Amino acid sequence: MRLWGAVASAALLSACSGGIVPPEAGVGRAPAPLPAPSREASRPRDLPETPVHLPARQPTAAIPLAAMPAPLAPTGATTAAAAGVVAGPPLNTLPITQEGAERALAAYKLSCSSLQRRTADTAGLTQGVDWAESCRAAANWPARDARAFFVRYFDTAQIGDGKAFATGYYEPEIHGCRERRSGCDVPVYGVPTDLIDVDLGLFSDDLKGKKIRGRVEGKNFVPYFDRTAIEQGKLQGRAPVIAYANDPVEIFFLQVQGSGRLRLPDGGVMRIGYAGQNGRDYTGIGKLMKDRGLLGPGQTSMQGIMAYLRQNPEEGRAIMRENKSFVFFKELTGAGPLGAMGLPVTGWASAAVDPKFVPLGVPAFLSMDRTDATGLWVAQDTGGAIKGANRFDTFWGAGDDARAIAGGMSARGTAWLLLPKAVVARLTAPKIIP
Repeated sequence: MRLWGAVASAALLSACSGGIVPPEAGVGRAPAPLPAPSREASRPRDLPETPVHLPARQPTAAIPLAAMPAPLAPTGATTAAAAGVVAGPPLNTLPITQEGAERALAAYKLSCSSLQRRTADTAGLTQGVDWAESCRAAANWPARDARAFFVRYFDTAQIGDGKAFATGYYEPEIHGCRERRSGCDVPVYGVPTDLIDVDLGLFSDDLKGKKIRGRVEGKNFVPYFDRTAIEQGKLQGRAPVIAYANDPVEIFFLQVQGSGRLRLPDGGVMRIGYAGQNGRDYTGIGKLMKDRGLLGPGQTSMQGIMAYLRQNPEEGRAIMRENKSFVFFKELTGAGPLGAMGLPVTGWASAAVDPKFVPLGVPAFLSMDRTDATGLWVAQDTGGAIKGANRFDTFWGAGDDARAIAGGMSARGTAWLLLPKAVVARLTAPKIIP
């Protein structure tokens, strides 16, 4: 996928995760006006009912382990190295379950090729060569001894004060069709042919690493169409329509997730993943609705937000359009969904992170105030709202169970990265001042 966004309640109050898939070619058809949520009168007889999903799962509370004492991080620290690294607790003292260790080992094996290829990570912690020994061992390490693998090759490292915040995302499944039909007429767009990415670093060294997206209008480069313009038909002749959905609320949240599945009328499944975005800033409608008093206590989960939008379709349409960001998709036919590393992400094991603070591919142990978020996670994705030290967006897979957990995930506690033993020793060695 590259998942472009996270969706738990806190993520909806801000934004979500993702990786880039090359755009499809082709020309789309004009979309129908955005319909209200489908009703029995307009639903085709061979299209299943919009499913009734489980409410946000109520978490089992837990007491997080205390963070290690650490110096105050410098104000404005932009990398893990700048925020400060201290040694964490011995790995064999952490409550790592067998099942969690097995999932994490499988995810780590997938990450090894990428970990070893890069010269250095953007967090300022490791180089490719640091991972060679553990990756060689992981290739043939038996799953039954997964916990022993991590204890053998890794020590824990705490970034800054170690205080962690975790949300959740999942691979949603909604009803859709490959061809437009009554009750299934919300377009799912591929990348527009006139959407242009501009690397500003090519024009000025001061702008290195900065990019913008837009389109050419006459002799000017202008912002790309926003959500409202797109829903009103501005992509006619500019973008392929790869499928249709039957519910604008569901497709809006699928865009927040960045990838998902369309359940087709014949019972088949079409998997779609993030292919691009219109370059407009993301607005978290959960925060917007909360600030306006539209959501009461306990209603800021994904499920609560969706319920309000469905109960107030006209107002809901206007609220969704205040998020000017719009995501384009591509059909996925291989393994997936894919994260920012271009690798499949694993439910209950993969997490989206800020790679300036958690290098992609690195395992981490989260000790949180709810049991389901506590355990080993492997950083394999990124997200627009996933910024800063010790920020994790946990991936829960697909289906109603995953939807229920991710939709209500908001956990706080302590995080420790699992780094090769020699790296932790190097990073935490006393500094010798001449």
